[in-house]
Amino acid sequence: MHWPDSFQANRRLRTANLVLQAVLFLTLFGGINYLALRYTWRFDLTRNRFFSLSAETRSYLEKIKDPVQIVVAFDPQPETEEDAQARRDVTSLVREYTYAGRSGTRPLITSEELDVYRDTRRAAALGIAGRNVVVFVCGDRRRYVSRADLYQIENGEKRAFIGERAFTAALLDVTAATKQKLYFLTGHGEMEPGSVAADRGLSQLRDELRARNYDIDLLDLAKTRRLPDDAALILAIGPRTPYLPEEQDKLRDFLAHRSGRLLLALEPTNSPNLGLDQLLLDWGIRAEDVLLVEPNAQDRSESGEIIFRHFAVHPITKIFVDNQIPIMAGLVRVVRPEPNRPADATLKITSLVGASPAAWGERTFRHASTAQYDPGVDLKGTTNAPSLPVGIVSERVTAANLPFSVRGGRLLVFGMADLFANNGLDGGNLVLARNAIDWATERDTQLNIPPRPVAKFQLTLSEIELYKLRLGLLLAVPGAVALLGLCVYWSRRS
Repeated sequence: MHWPDSFQANRRLRTANLVLQAVLFLTLFGGINYLALRYTWRFDLTRNRFFSLSAETRSYLEKIKDPVQIVVAFDPQPETEEDAQARRDVTSLVREYTYAGRSGTRPLITSEELDVYRDTRRAAALGIAGRNVVVFVCGDRRRYVSRADLYQIENGEKRAFIGERAFTAALLDVTAATKQKLYFLTGHGEMEPGSVAADRGLSQLRDELRARNYDIDLLDLAKTRRLPDDAALILAIGPRTPYLPEEQDKLRDFLAHRSGRLLLALEPTNSPNLGLDQLLLDWGIRAEDVLLVEPNAQDRSESGEIIFRHFAVHPITKIFVDNQIPIMAGLVRVVRPEPNRPADATLKITSLVGASPAAWGERTFRHASTAQYDPGVDLKGTTNAPSLPVGIVSERVTAANLPFSVRGGRLLVFGMADLFANNGLDGGNLVLARNAIDWATERDTQLNIPPRPVAKFQLTLSEIELYKLRLGLLLAVPGAVALLGLCVYWSRRS
């Protein structure tokens, strides 16, 4: 028998054939994985493009030069379905950012999931005080995004997911080349950011603003001829002596001619408008020389502070309207639109927060030991919400007939200063202070990323329909498979 026809030769050929098949199989899958690793295509077939970043976000990500780490501090074992859904939305969105943030072999965006209860040291180092927060870290800069920043809520119900807008804004913030600079006025008894006093210190506000990548400095109007060009916002918290006319002129010029931003927190004092009468009149605001009195016990705290629950819809207060969050303050004066202001289509005035309709403004509070409402003298509230405003914003807006937008000045006036003090800066007060400063500096408003609607599906079945469905799943499907098997068996027999 010739060797090619022998059993030994056939066995060796068969072995070589199997080895070659195995090599080809491994080579094929190795080549496919190599191509998939370096040349990938992804297709998002969801209706709302839930697994795709917007073109605006992708364009920003292409410009990032420094590495960014995203730390997700959500509870790994959510207690409610709402928490679980929020965690799924966040982790899914973070995955898209890390995928889009790859630059060659070096990823510019990395992510980490953190359990704040197990890794307390890491959480403290990042400044995380609780769960359900996302931290963006780039070098020594941080930006925090809470769960409240992720959804649009209407009437207590989630309507849209706006996490991409919040995440992109955070990325732009921590990777920005320069920081926005805030100046605190000094020289007139104002609260100062360097003070740790409980009632007149702003050290907690200073730390909060620095954590949000603001640069903080002091400004004395008497010692400067011109307000700094890099001032994103000027704050005067709790001044107690009047400003000189030339100081008021500097602030008026800053607001009117340089489209500046100014935040005033005015207490009831012996100087009603602290030398700012003309400035407030320019912007259609009146700071009443009254002390707000709240007779309703349910609207006062145990320590006597007034609880404010009435808000207008505005970017600053939207979260309060959606989530029914209150704020509290002690000594409060009324600040409201000037009733005798001339008509001005370019001036938009919004009363942000007010007292209950039962409250009133006491004009003789300096001499009365017990406040009582005096008709015709004191300032009475109305049924319109918010009644007796204690927070108001005024901004210059573009005329309606112009096809483009023009930056205008913004003035924010609050009738309470302890809202910003160390012993009052928590809960809703902290949120209001942060939102007011972010709105004044136009942080995040340049983004035009559309929200993603929250999809809801509901299946309604009667008891009979549910019984039929159960029978169909338990009997019909297995019966169809069994019938198909019998047909195949019968065809082979025949």
